[in-house]
Amino acid sequence: MADKDHLKGYLIQTLSPDSVIRRNAEANLETAQTVVGYPIKVLELLADPTIADPSQAALRQAASIHFKNLIKKRWVPDDDDPSIVPVAQPDRDVVKTHLIDLMCKVTPDVQRQFGEAVSIIAAADFPEKWTDLLPGLVRKFASDDINVVVGCLTTASSILKRFRYVQRNDELYKVLAYVLGELQEPLLQLFQATSADVRAAAAVIPSPPGLAARVEALRIMCRIFFSLNWQDLPEYFEDHMGQWMEMFAAYLQLEIPGLVDSDEEDRPDPLNKLQAAVVDILVLYASKDEEPFLPFLQNFTSLIWNLLIKCSPLPKHDALATALIRFLSGIIGKQMHRALFQDPASLRQIVSNIVVPNIKVREVDVESFEDDPADFILADMEGSDSDTRRRCCCELLRSMCRQFEKETTALCMEHVQGMLGEFASDPVNKWELKDASIHLVLAVAVRAESAALGVSQVNDGVDIIDFFTRHILPELQDTNHSLRPMVKADAIKFVHTFRNQFSVEQLCALMPLLIFHLGAPGVVVHTYAAACVERILTTKTAGVNRFGRAQVQPFLEPMFTAFFKIVASPDPENEYVMKAVMRTLFVAGEDIVPVTQMMINKLTEALGLVCKNPSNPHYNHYLFESIAVLIRSACGSDPGNTTAFEELLFPPFQTVLQMDVAEFTPYVFQVLAQLLEYRPDGLSEAYVGLFPPLVQPLLWERKGNVPALTRLLQAYLKKGAAQLVQQGFLMGMLGVFQKLISSKANEVDAFLFLGTLIEEVPSDMLPHMKTIFNILLLRLKSGKSVRFQRLITVFFGLFVAKFDGVTFFEQANNLQDGLGMMLLANVWIPHLREDGFSRTEAKIQVLALTKLLCDTPFLLAQPNGAQAWEAAVGIVMKVLTSDLKAKATNADADDVADPGAVSFDAAYSRLRFASVPASDPFKEITDPGILLAQGLHRLCASQPGKFAPVIERAMQGDEKVLGTLQTMMVSAGLTLV
Repeated sequence: MADKDHLKGYLIQTLSPDSVIRRNAEANLETAQTVVGYPIKVLELLADPTIADPSQAALRQAASIHFKNLIKKRWVPDDDDPSIVPVAQPDRDVVKTHLIDLMCKVTPDVQRQFGEAVSIIAAADFPEKWTDLLPGLVRKFASDDINVVVGCLTTASSILKRFRYVQRNDELYKVLAYVLGELQEPLLQLFQATSADVRAAAAVIPSPPGLAARVEALRIMCRIFFSLNWQDLPEYFEDHMGQWMEMFAAYLQLEIPGLVDSDEEDRPDPLNKLQAAVVDILVLYASKDEEPFLPFLQNFTSLIWNLLIKCSPLPKHDALATALIRFLSGIIGKQMHRALFQDPASLRQIVSNIVVPNIKVREVDVESFEDDPADFILADMEGSDSDTRRRCCCELLRSMCRQFEKETTALCMEHVQGMLGEFASDPVNKWELKDASIHLVLAVAVRAESAALGVSQVNDGVDIIDFFTRHILPELQDTNHSLRPMVKADAIKFVHTFRNQFSVEQLCALMPLLIFHLGAPGVVVHTYAAACVERILTTKTAGVNRFGRAQVQPFLEPMFTAFFKIVASPDPENEYVMKAVMRTLFVAGEDIVPVTQMMINKLTEALGLVCKNPSNPHYNHYLFESIAVLIRSACGSDPGNTTAFEELLFPPFQTVLQMDVAEFTPYVFQVLAQLLEYRPDGLSEAYVGLFPPLVQPLLWERKGNVPALTRLLQAYLKKGAAQLVQQGFLMGMLGVFQKLISSKANEVDAFLFLGTLIEEVPSDMLPHMKTIFNILLLRLKSGKSVRFQRLITVFFGLFVAKFDGVTFFEQANNLQDGLGMMLLANVWIPHLREDGFSRTEAKIQVLALTKLLCDTPFLLAQPNGAQAWEAAVGIVMKVLTSDLKAKATNADADDVADPGAVSFDAAYSRLRFASVPASDPFKEITDPGILLAQGLHRLCASQPGKFAPVIERAMQGDEKVLGTLQTMMVSAGLTLV
């Protein structure tokens, strides 16, 4: 890219509505990024004063975003993508030298992108490789342009977030000490100076220019203060506590009428945002019980109380109100602060003046319930990232109950009775009072609960079942969907919350009511009903489902009818409904087999709908889990059903693959693997036809495909390895292995695949093992990560167990004389001393070491062979002593029984119902210890008196290990001589 005009042209073309022009421009810019000096050209373009002209806004935005994305992609390139050329060192030096100064000269929109770029670079280089960053930012604090100061503070705040929400360690404290040395004093000075300007101009109407920016600067300084104090109270802040607290107290009382927009209902004004940031600091200090803060606590409690009383119910005050309530909640539940609140009048005021007004439903909540149900559900049921007033009030009441349970319960129930009485006088127009009453009961009745398991302990002062019978059940029994839908949602939420407190008989009586509400037109109501059904199906007593297969069977038909009616509706994909489908299919088990075809048709119809525009990853995941559990139920009881499933699923799956729906292809490959694993008679014609594209490199480029494709190829090998080798696919599969092992991110899948190849086609693999050993040892030499050493140790064990010790030494020594002994002594045995192997892996290691110790005379003939033999017998006994039966990990365990907690990855999520336990390639051997005992006996008998003392010495006097050896020999009926 020769000049600035070409660069401008391509940047403008990236905004073209013509996809051909746009992609061509993007390709040219991508190529240019690899040229040394290119990042500097982009900076020069953005530094050009002419680009600040309003007419150049589109170019300016495109260029600044392009620069930020360039830094994001190429400053610390992905190790697993060698095609990404990193920013050259000379360019790095120039960028870091000039970026801060340049950030202070550009327009605000460019400044924001530069700030993000600085944060990206700082995450990698600060402070060791960018020592001038913080001093450079601090120097800009003296700028006369408040927007420059705000930009630098924003950047500093972004960098310093690294100190929050992480465990302390020496390296973190080293960086924190450096930052404090550079920043703590300038921060106080800047806060004092800016504070003086703000307070002097607070009463001026209209507000002078720059006042809002100065208040914003104070807010960001509070966020920096929060970051610097998160780990511990620094000495400087402790010494200047009085100065800081005086200013914080002033802002909790300050009013700036000129910055208040009386017409604005949603966005908080600058002072409210500052006050919320101040309160976050107070919450932090109060939670840490910092002694220097205690003298200020009573005054701040009073200030916060007063400010909270004045907070309006408008959404723009939500952030401030929730912060204020969190402060009270944090201190009222602690014994050390009990005296501040023990006056009955104080408790009454909290409930009457703070909790009840803030727990009541507002017009904005009703609008959200009706018009934006997804956000309402996220905030009300799941708990979104941002707190709601109602949730904070519930936490406040629970904190109060920790110290004043009897008093708080009585006050709340007094309000509940009063509001329910008023509701009864006009149920149509005063439903909000019942809504508030239910939430008050939900808040005070729960002593202990978890999202997964529900309420485990209730407040003895609240009769849950009586309240349910008198006030909840009538709402559930009401058949008018349009009457008080929000209260019906509350009622369902009540059942959801206290599901453990109901008997099985009560749950059975409730199920028809919940199924009825699945038909409610309101999204929130039928979503809550689905979620409640799903959670009821997970309730357990002593590990056994309370609402199991027998209980759910009578409700299956109406339940699935209601579920799939919602699924087929034009509303967005409802993840709670699909999760309920999945859970019901699982609990129903084989009872669902007679209607499998109908169920698959319904699920594939849903798949067809979402293929066009996948937008909800949770919904997609539960959809495929539902397909997987159907296969598990039907094919688990009769593997012959796989043929029918193939006929039903291959057409929609082929559509997914042809459309290249990136979100779905990993799921399709997992389900195909599951089906293949259940097949009773090898590879079908359809599977044979599908195989050739699976070993093409292009399919493996997408990261999300790799684990699923690996699993699918493993399934192919286990069902038809000989057929695949006969058809000439072995070299293609070896090419897949070579591609996987070249990437650190894919090394686990590489070893899984290699292990299956060795298990299924050992004789065909042997001619290629020299090349494979060479590849693995080059990787080992280039970077000895703990994970790779563990993986190669597992591989060595499998190789020797499948072949023998002589073959292992031959393969290694063909590459370099003595390499086999070096690997055994320096990699294999040392890594076996660490724990972390699964039961199957440990078994394989015992079998492999048995062959090395007892059937490989070559080992003892090597220099240091006797020493290695002694170390090996010691380590194999340690593995046996660790009790293989207790070493089951997720790799061994069938952990699909409860897929409730689904973890999502950006590209790949494992289907737990499609998962299978790790296979044991030596399942015919039930006790590897017996084989070891027989081998050692045979070896000792061949040369009496030679090996027995060495074996005893290898135990190093460990009584537990010696006991294992003795038990092992007794079990085998043998002795060592």
